[in-house]
Amino acid sequence: MKLFGMSQSLLERDLDRIEQELGIDLQRGKADDKDEQYYPQLPHALRVEAAQMGEHYELFYCLERSIRNLVAEALKAQHGDTWWNTRVPEKIRNNVAENMRRELDSGVTLRSESEIDFTTFGELGEIVRSNWASVDALFSSEKAFTKIMTNLNILRGPIAHCCPLSEDEIVRLRLSVRDWFRLME
Repeated sequence: MKLFGMSQSLLERDLDRIEQELGIDLQRGKADDKDEQYYPQLPHALRVEAAQMGEHYELFYCLERSIRNLVAEALKAQHGDTWWNTRVPEKIRNNVAENMRRELDSGVTLRSESEIDFTTFGELGEIVRSNWASVDALFSSEKAFTKIMTNLNILRGPIAHCCPLSEDEIVRLRLSVRDWFRLME
């Protein structure tokens, strides 16, 4: 029994090394979940690409959610609970109402109870620009805000639509995130 256990341990260590050296995931130790029954059937190259893109998705997810929260909190602090109806351009409010109606009509769970989560990233920037006097203390420059949001929106496209980022765009994403935080200094 001891010999079997020792062999098992050595084999696991060798498999760990092989996975690391070849940059592959042999899916050891994952539960046999019925929801994942088709995942192994997808091409290995796509699974590797997805794992690499996951890092960029996670970064953008956190950034976008934090921007949405920042804007909502700032406008609520300045204009009270009715800020959405009084401070958001009508065109955006109408688009959000349509997006919410479409989700309700499809029978899926609404993504959020907050209207701001139904705006596009571009509309989010438009809300800030149309309320600049209310949020100018958060950002060092309106022009810089617009430029950074435009860059982030362009980078968001491939991330949100499942296309790999080139090495240059990965660098650009990292720089744009740095620019965002510098904008708030």
